[in-house]
Amino acid sequence: MVLANNYDVIIIGSGPGGYVTAIRSAQLGLKTAIVEREHLGGICLNWGCIPTKALLRSAEIFHYGQHAKDYGLTIEGKISADINAVVKRSRGVSAQLNAGIGFLMKKNKVDVIWGEAKLSKPGEIVVSKTSKKPMEPQNPVPKNAQGEGTYTAKHIILATGARPRALPGIEPDGKLIWTYFEAMIPPEMPKSLVVMGSGAIGIEFASFYRTMGAEVTVVELLPNIMPVEDAEISAIARKQFEKQGMKIITEAKVTKVEKAANSITAHVETKDGKVEKITADRLISAVGVQGNIENLGLEALGVKTDRGCVVIDSYGKTNVPGLYAIGDVAGPPMLAHKAEHEGVICVEKIANFPGVHPLEKDKIPGCTYCHPQVASVGLTEAKAREGGREIRVGRYPFIANGKAVALGEEQGLVKTIFDKKTGQLIGAHMVGAEVTELIQGFVVAMNLETTEEELMHTVFPHPTLSEMMKESVLDAYGRVLNA
Repeated sequence: MVLANNYDVIIIGSGPGGYVTAIRSAQLGLKTAIVEREHLGGICLNWGCIPTKALLRSAEIFHYGQHAKDYGLTIEGKISADINAVVKRSRGVSAQLNAGIGFLMKKNKVDVIWGEAKLSKPGEIVVSKTSKKPMEPQNPVPKNAQGEGTYTAKHIILATGARPRALPGIEPDGKLIWTYFEAMIPPEMPKSLVVMGSGAIGIEFASFYRTMGAEVTVVELLPNIMPVEDAEISAIARKQFEKQGMKIITEAKVTKVEKAANSITAHVETKDGKVEKITADRLISAVGVQGNIENLGLEALGVKTDRGCVVIDSYGKTNVPGLYAIGDVAGPPMLAHKAEHEGVICVEKIANFPGVHPLEKDKIPGCTYCHPQVASVGLTEAKAREGGREIRVGRYPFIANGKAVALGEEQGLVKTIFDKKTGQLIGAHMVGAEVTELIQGFVVAMNLETTEEELMHTVFPHPTLSEMMKESVLDAYGRVLNA
């Protein structure tokens, strides 16, 4: 198949931001191509969001199997985990969805150009053969696929994503010091792990490996784990993790890692200057990510960057006419759903689609799929108070909810924050079973600028976990019914 070389829109990178932007671009009648060097779906689908959830699902089933007696059930013999089978299932899920994106590109008549793209001048890219060897072949590049060459477009959108950040002296080596890539495909189950960093990536892997039986130590530089979350929610999650046997050290940092043949010893320095040496099979480095801005030709074009990300306006425009950036490469929050929405806004603005408006980042939800799950949107209690707001705070515990008790998931909390003067919902924070599926209710409410009165008059179905959302609102106004 021979493709054209001139387009209305070319998108570099086919992660969730890139491929969704390409689909929306094509829907708007723009001649669209997407450039990918490795595999459709990017990090999120192949090495991030999706395969980690498959791993965590296996861990969840394993956990329930171990606690079958709590539900009046008996499993004959001892339930065991086959880490190779668990990994194989996870990779299969990614492969299936990878193929699905290829179908979507064809369905929407988006041309896929395989290779590495570099900006040669405004409105032009040169695509060369991919130099990066894939960690794992998903669905191979089609034979006779379009690739190397020069392509032009009125609008070029960078959607190149991000990669794990490495600390000097503690660089991942693929064997003893892992990033999320290696942590996702362990050749065998480690007996012990040190996880450096307690953001979403670190905590999800800590939760997975602890549930699967490994001894896990989490080291976090800041006072609270999951530092972007509300402190009260973070504290509840920490208590549950520690109850599961996870060791957590906060206000500490790994200053040095000694390597043996098949183990590491991490030197963990606490705020008082004391150093604890922790020996484990492996160390997972989860200290954040950085944008993929290298080797794109940005410097030659004078594209502005800041702290490893491309600087954009509220519609994705860079300082170079006709060049845009979306998703992780355009800065935090580095979330797949932010990238998707940002890309849609960008291309709708290009097409002069009516009603498009900038993304409101304070209404982007965050989810961590550990056990228990954590989800949030809007301001934390601390941030609301720091901003000088008078607020009302509502809380409702899982143990008071009939569905949670029936599920055997009594540990958790729903917390809501309202502006005292206007009744506007400005923050919602949850920890407990399935809260990653509940948070969207509060996201919709915030986008509709819902007040407490409207939420109080909303009928929630019984018995559901969602009833806790309403009870939390009622609690903020001294009207809680079931606690």
